[in-house]
Amino acid sequence: MAEEELAKRFGELVRRLRREKGYSQEDFSFRVGLHQTYVSSVERGERNVTIGTADRIARALDTTLASLFGELERRTDEGER
Repeated sequence: MAEEELAKRFGELVRRLRREKGYSQEDFSFRVGLHQTYVSSVERGERNVTIGTADRIARALDTTLASLFGELERRTDEGER
């Protein structure tokens, strides 16, 4: 899978999980410790995050990095977008 497609799918997953938790983007940005514009660009798939940032995002979503990546992989295998 191309990096751009992976970044887009990761961002879509983060957005969906954030919304399921009921966090506004502003609240979520505060929880992660990142600027809101950065989180927005992640959700739009415009950024390739580091493993450290992905871990911070997972923790802010009350999950693990392994679970986050596992869901990303499952959704990719299922062909969901």
